[in-house]
Amino acid sequence: AMVIGTTGFEPDQRRRVDEAAKEIPIVLATNMSTGVNILFKLAADAARLFGPDYDVEIVELHHNKKKDAPSGTAMTIAERIAGATGRDLAKDAVYGREGIVGERRKGEIGIHAVRGGDIVGEHTVYFAGPGERFEMTIRSGSRDTYARGAMRAARWLADRPAGLYDMRDVLGLGG
Repeated sequence: AMVIGTTGFEPDQRRRVDEAAKEIPIVLATNMSTGVNILFKLAADAARLFGPDYDVEIVELHHNKKKDAPSGTAMTIAERIAGATGRDLAKDAVYGREGIVGERRKGEIGIHAVRGGDIVGEHTVYFAGPGERFEMTIRSGSRDTYARGAMRAARWLADRPAGLYDMRDVLGLGG
């Protein structure tokens, strides 16, 4: 059994994970935190419920040593929202804004990265609609939360057949 909690795979690396999953059970997740995985589900559900009249913005904060931006977690949030609402991230994702960009296009998903200090991780999803704004935030104060999630995934995998699983499976969050 194997638990993988990282992002940024090259296509060949990902293919090897898929091949290995034919022989052993693997949990592959962009984030092992229970709270973050619940946010993935709630953000997708909220996007579906709010509908197209609400603009979606994702803002993530991490320490000043983090090398990638946006984070894999922010991208997973965006992917889940896009999947729940029929959007295409290749077309609808907007990474930061600068200069005179014009009016916001309907259906955009804004994704923004902030780097500073020793912030472990914070992700906020904004749903801004007519006359109201709804925000969901998860803040990680310690990397221990990721370790606890990985241990939970490892225990869950112990009696599973070969296959590729994710934290939705581990936590019983459905598809």
